[in-house]
Amino acid sequence: MLNIAWHPVYVHPVPENHRFPMEKYELLPQRLIRLGIVDAHNFFEPSEGHVYDLGVHCSDYLKRLFEGKLSKKEERASGFKQSSTLVERELRITNGTVEGAKLAQQYGVAFNIAGGTHHAFTNRPEGFCLLNDQAVAASYLLNNTSVMKVLIVDLDVHQGNGTAQIFADEPRVFTFSMHGAKNYPAKKPKSDLDIPLEDGTGDQEYLETLSATLEKLFDEQQPDFVFFLAGVDVLKEDKLGRLGLSLEGCKKRDELVFEACHRHNVPVMVTMGGGYAPDIRLILEAHCNTFATASQIYS
Repeated sequence: MLNIAWHPVYVHPVPENHRFPMEKYELLPQRLIRLGIVDAHNFFEPSEGHVYDLGVHCSDYLKRLFEGKLSKKEERASGFKQSSTLVERELRITNGTVEGAKLAQQYGVAFNIAGGTHHAFTNRPEGFCLLNDQAVAASYLLNNTSVMKVLIVDLDVHQGNGTAQIFADEPRVFTFSMHGAKNYPAKKPKSDLDIPLEDGTGDQEYLETLSATLEKLFDEQQPDFVFFLAGVDVLKEDKLGRLGLSLEGCKKRDELVFEACHRHNVPVMVTMGGGYAPDIRLILEAHCNTFATASQIYS
């Protein structure tokens, strides 16, 4: 059974020129139901407000964020104009990932229709990320459940710089990021394992590298829980991506991750990450493939 955090009042507190990628959050649930991949009962609404411990972020940063007192430099780095609506949106996203992680422990897999805010650091926002949802959720599991080792598999085209910084000194979390070597961010804090890929990397090289890496990581790290950031900005058509995966290659990527988690009996919580192809239909198809693949493997 798939459990999916849906944000029914998902708002757009962003400049007009950044709205296009946001459309997918409203269209994706409709498309999933229309294609018969899921039913309406598969969706749940995340809690509102400040519910979970956000201690992966420093208290001074959280205070300034909640009070709308970020500096102009921080506001520019975030890509957002500060507002209470924006903070509520970020909290809903984070709550969805935490609550989805709890459901994944019951059912094997769960999704957040949004999430993957991996550019948020301990003490600052960056790249349209204010709160690091996977970091908050990983910390929740480690501090409140029997989970003792978390593996973060970040396959968004952009390196998970905030996540790497947050968990740099946390041995209970292993951060793995496979991303475009020359893509954003320019400065990439060291993950536990970074695999930078050259521009134009295609299906064969990508999938061979990922397959070998996943087998090694599961054997060596023996995680109790996996967070999978399934950005579809790895597609060759993506205007921000610079890699060369086909739609089928992206689907195979998801299959490799889900099969590894399923084979090792490790729950996985999925966040959708980036996707910026000019044709939103391609973005939606790629994201739908992620859900469909999980549904087939976990049926």
